[in-house]
Amino acid sequence: MSIVTLLPFIVLIGAMFLMTRSAKKKQQAAQQMRNEMQPGTGIRTIGGMYATVKEIHEESVLLEVAPGVHAIYAKNAIGAVLADDEYNRILDGADPIKTDEPVVPDDASSLTGDVADEDTAKAEKIDLGKDAPEADADKPAAEDAKSDDAASDADEAKDDVKADADTAKEDKKAGGADAK
Repeated sequence: MSIVTLLPFIVLIGAMFLMTRSAKKKQQAAQQMRNEMQPGTGIRTIGGMYATVKEIHEESVLLEVAPGVHAIYAKNAIGAVLADDEYNRILDGADPIKTDEPVVPDDASSLTGDVADEDTAKAEKIDLGKDAPEADADKPAAEDAKSDDAASDADEAKDDVKADADTAKEDKKAGGADAK
């Protein structure tokens, strides 16, 4: 066999070796991080929950999720051990606002520089309330009579359909008895 035919296999084996080696390094680093945890350390679980380590056992860790609330987790569920200042910043929500960056307002009114008064704001709002009773009062009597006639016609049509269905059922029963 020539070297040209063996070259793809050699490259494939080399790539597999490098991938497994890097995965093993990551697993070892994670295991070392979990072994170096101390009680009182802030952690983040693989699910994204932040907690404080209270006790460390062989395969599990007792975490304080909130003051007085404890939970037992497997050591493998610890995603990251956080530095004290970072953990406190996350828990306290103490993200400092940088003054050199522009602050984005919650609404667009401050971006235009114009202050809209309440009268124009009320005029622009759409009323989603039902005004049906007022509309009924404005209808002429002739329209009411037309709508009553249409309703009675619809009721008669329903009655005719029901009568036709009853007749069809009776005919079916009669036909079935004659066939026997």
